[in-house]
Amino acid sequence: MAEQTPHWFNHFALVAFTADYWREPPDARRAIVCGWIERLRAATDAVHLYQTFGVEAGTDLLAWSAAAGDDPLIPARFFTAFAQALVTARRYVTVPTALWGLTKPSQYTKTRSTQELDPFAPARAPYLVMYPFTKTSSWYQLPGDERRRMMMDHIKVGKQYEDITQLLLYSTGLQDQEFVVVYETDDLLRFSSLVTELRSTEGRPYTERDTPLHTAIHLPDSDALMRWL
Repeated sequence: MAEQTPHWFNHFALVAFTADYWREPPDARRAIVCGWIERLRAATDAVHLYQTFGVEAGTDLLAWSAAAGDDPLIPARFFTAFAQALVTARRYVTVPTALWGLTKPSQYTKTRSTQELDPFAPARAPYLVMYPFTKTSSWYQLPGDERRRMMMDHIKVGKQYEDITQLLLYSTGLQDQEFVVVYETDDLLRFSSLVTELRSTEGRPYTERDTPLHTAIHLPDSDALMRWL
């Protein structure tokens, strides 16, 4: 039997440190950020940290959390734990943007992609790019075979960039977007080439929205913590 994409919950929190945080001395800042990260790690199966300061305006850090399993209560438990992790740090940490969703087997392919991004892998690529994505209403009015044909063309382009991995999260009816698309890459210029090619495929006119894009720089734990002290 062909392997299918498992059920995973993924949450991306874009974090900004407040002016009150920066007024604290380094030791106090260390306690604040280390305590928050420690509590967040205890709330889920995996947490990865990225720098966004300087890459975009308004945020400092991206915290990517992931949980495995198909228990319907996983999101509820995570959101409760996420709120609790921030209780003592709310004066110092804000979350201007949060994107999240769930994985499931594709309706267009029968097998799991070899380029599927693994949230639980210990090693991470230097760059992560994510964005909300929504199809037009007219896309869903097309016959299923027509949609599948166009998606296979889309997939064919992606396979030419086998070094770039992707995670597709479903969030239709749960957030404003229908999907959250996440990529990992070693080379931002090469990733930009992939996006350019994808935008020339036949299905592109059926994209309603695929912004804002968020690009983030992976930080090993020690760097991730020290950079904000």
